[in-house]
Amino acid sequence: MGMDDIPFVVQIEQESFAIPWTREVFEHEMTSNDYAHYVVAVQDEEVIGHCGMWIVLDECHITNVAVRPQMRGNGIGEALMREAIALCRELDVRLMTLEVRMTNETAQNLYRKLGFQDGGIRKNYYTDDHEDALVMWVEFK
Repeated sequence: MGMDDIPFVVQIEQESFAIPWTREVFEHEMTSNDYAHYVVAVQDEEVIGHCGMWIVLDECHITNVAVRPQMRGNGIGEALMREAIALCRELDVRLMTLEVRMTNETAQNLYRKLGFQDGGIRKNYYTDDHEDALVMWVEFK
């Protein structure tokens, strides 16, 4: 992801989340957060999805994954996650973790397909509606 991708990423965030990350947050991530890494999916020179992660030492925390609503169901989210996993393997990350809404069974199924396991529940994790989050993780060998 480059700085020129931020307007597209912000638009996807707005289309995808009740409390989307702002342009300023992504600018900070790209310029000031040494732990932040982002991958994007591009079609016809337009960003159609993104995946963000923080990699600290040998652990990765997925911060956000989103795909344009009209493009969902086409394997883009899976491709983004596979690219994130490939980056983690390249950087010798041993553990990847994320939180996902308890009601987001589609995402949970994708993460399980990629080897993630259920790790626990964070009560009232989401600030917009206080929904619980399922913590999921995968360990790389």
